[in-house]
Amino acid sequence: MSEQVKDFNDYRQRMNDVILSKNNLVMKRLWNLDTNTYEEGALDTRTKEMLGLVASMVLRCDDCIKYHLGKCHELGISTEELYEIFAVANIVGGTIVIPHTRRAAEYWEELNKES
Repeated sequence: MSEQVKDFNDYRQRMNDVILSKNNLVMKRLWNLDTNTYEEGALDTRTKEMLGLVASMVLRCDDCIKYHLGKCHELGISTEELYEIFAVANIVGGTIVIPHTRRAAEYWEELNKES
């Protein structure tokens, strides 16, 4: 696992553990709602993760982008599919999304080094 991917996953897990350890009911419900949203339903999990990635790119949340890139990678999204996702995000979000696309492409390259 690349250092960039490991650092992101370790930090995310560590801080999620801290937040959830405070036993705040609203935060726990929010985390649960997020988990349930991406489960199989009328839309498959792959489609939902691709939608999540587009939304994260348009909203310009680099942590969310990395999370959804990791999930897309786990679900077998191809690089060709990914760049179509990038295209949708850039059309919807405009040119302000380009810097996030650069960082997303960099992170995707790191994920692919693992394979």
